[in-house]
Amino acid sequence: MPIDTYYAKSGDVRIAYQVIGQGPLDLVFVPGFISNLDHYWDEPNMVHFLSRLSAFSRLILFDKRGTGLSDRLGNLPSLEERMDDVRAVMDAVDSKKAALFGISEGGAMSMLFAATYPERTQALILYGTYADFHTWVLPHDRFEKFLEKIDQSWGQGESLAAFAPTKVADERFKQWWARFERLGASPSSVIALMRMNSQIDVRHILPAIRVPTLVLHRSGDTRVNVEGGRYLAAQIPEAKYVEFPGVDHVLWANDVNPAADEIEEFLTGTHSESEPDRVLATVLFTDIVDSTGRAEQMGDRGWRVLLDQHDRIVRGEISRFRGREIKTLGDGFLATFDGPARAVRCAGTIIEALRVLGLDVRCGVHTGEVEMKGEDIGGIAVHTASRIAALAGGCEVLVSRTVRDLVAGSNLHLEDRGAFSLKGLSEPMALFAAIGSQRA
Repeated sequence: MPIDTYYAKSGDVRIAYQVIGQGPLDLVFVPGFISNLDHYWDEPNMVHFLSRLSAFSRLILFDKRGTGLSDRLGNLPSLEERMDDVRAVMDAVDSKKAALFGISEGGAMSMLFAATYPERTQALILYGTYADFHTWVLPHDRFEKFLEKIDQSWGQGESLAAFAPTKVADERFKQWWARFERLGASPSSVIALMRMNSQIDVRHILPAIRVPTLVLHRSGDTRVNVEGGRYLAAQIPEAKYVEFPGVDHVLWANDVNPAADEIEEFLTGTHSESEPDRVLATVLFTDIVDSTGRAEQMGDRGWRVLLDQHDRIVRGEISRFRGREIKTLGDGFLATFDGPARAVRCAGTIIEALRVLGLDVRCGVHTGEVEMKGEDIGGIAVHTASRIAALAGGCEVLVSRTVRDLVAGSNLHLEDRGAFSLKGLSEPMALFAAIGSQRA
């Protein structure tokens, strides 16, 4: 999604910013310790979250000095200088008053700004943030060891385990996160920023915050202890506190809709009850035949090695045919494609490639309307594709009649397998087997 990037001048420093949405209120998104405006738009769940926010606001995004697209500096920026940067961006877009949304480390500066400039702060929203670094993030005795890990592996995505542990096995997200590290700041800059962040303690200014405040936190946040969020809500006058389940510190690592709903209701008094985003997509399910039996035969270690090879091959083919991996299913994958012929051909190449490894894989393909749920998808089209895959034989690609009708003229050879009753459908569905789809 192409978004124009501009620069505001804060003293001698240029701060990169973007503006999306035309809502009646201004909302300034204050990121965590690193960010990169351009890279945001390569992560679907982040795009969904920002789209939700911009649906009811004029959303103002920026990279803090020393990170992302903004000027790199030799000296560490103080919280006062970072407040100046926010004011410079607001002035550049002619924003007289805005709600501030502080994420993680960005919360400290947001709190200081709200207390210092209440005339320019309409409201304050805090997610996964804290008042004192060493009390709620990393104690002194663990801090240097964490910096050593950063120094050794920055740019490879290894910090994901600390920020979003449920995404460690998600290869696509890990690759995005590794680029996020590299594009956010260099290793030396990150270490310097972490040392500055470790000095943050804004506990004494919390009672001075007099603007409407919403505090959001995940109960099992592995990066910032949930007690840090509870403390903020208790110390900021009349703050509203909402706690979500989950362990990931990164907000957009999982379903962002509950947080977006709370923010929208807090700022506007209501939240949209619109239907989930729906799009037409071709859904592909893959499944290893008798995976349990093979695992027992090979043993845990041997099966793990084979499964890793399987995952690499399937991911490679999904990417080659311009598909989008939704998630792994242990012994298979769920993916979507913007064209049914590509999905069928992808399924055929997967089957042929895995046959060389001695794995029999079955695939189901169906085209229909799916509900977008952040990174995940749902709806009857997904359930239909899953049930079609379950009916396929070993090394077979089974497709719905809808797919058959849509691939006319694509040189795919489809054989009628008859009509089948699928759970959730009132009428039997005609199914077809793709023959030689990998060569078509």
